[in-house]
Amino acid sequence: MKAEESKENPLLNIAINILLPVVILNKGAKFFDAKYTLLAALCLPLGYGVHDYVKRGKKNYVSLLGIVNILLTGGLALMSLTGIWFAVKEASLPLLLGLMVLASAWSKNPAARLMFCNPQVLNMKEIEERLVQFTRQSDFMRLLKRTTLWLSLSFFISSIMNFGLAWYIFQDIDPALAAEEHSQVLNGQIAQMTWMGFVVIAAPLMVFSGFLIYFFLKRVATLTELPMNALIKS
Repeated sequence: MKAEESKENPLLNIAINILLPVVILNKGAKFFDAKYTLLAALCLPLGYGVHDYVKRGKKNYVSLLGIVNILLTGGLALMSLTGIWFAVKEASLPLLLGLMVLASAWSKNPAARLMFCNPQVLNMKEIEERLVQFTRQSDFMRLLKRTTLWLSLSFFISSIMNFGLAWYIFQDIDPALAAEEHSQVLNGQIAQMTWMGFVVIAAPLMVFSGFLIYFFLKRVATLTELPMNALIKS
């Protein structure tokens, strides 16, 4: 029962972090002060990230980076910064992640091992035993390094795409506008970046990650001489 409660609900995750903030930013400013509307939209993913972190009882660096991303967005908006600042912000986090993943390729624990070799999902004990049996540990390490390099490439692509999309969306706002109108326009840009970033960038990268996982498992199956379905815990 405890194991089931610790599982993340992907639909709830998308609803709270993507859908509801967009709805609040698009509709809320018509009824409430624009800055309070922005804070309300930011509180949803921030609160979910903190709750998820506390509930799981372990560090989740991706969630922490997500919270930093939310705080940066709110900070830039509340300081009334626009244009290039948002483009840089949108590109900086995936770029940082990509550099971290790339650097890990030459460490003892490449990012591919941390992300794909989950003992709760894969039969890692049997996999490791078969690698030792066929003396293919070095081949497996090369596979982890190669997969990690491809994984870092996905983050770099995301960084470039995020910058281009943000540059397109976050146009300079007329300084003659009143503060309230300025905030409403900026909230609309943030909402547009949120849903377009998911559709245009996140969804294709999820497909890329799916192919990468398939490649990794297929190669592991070859190294261990096990069928792919035997690699995954039932």
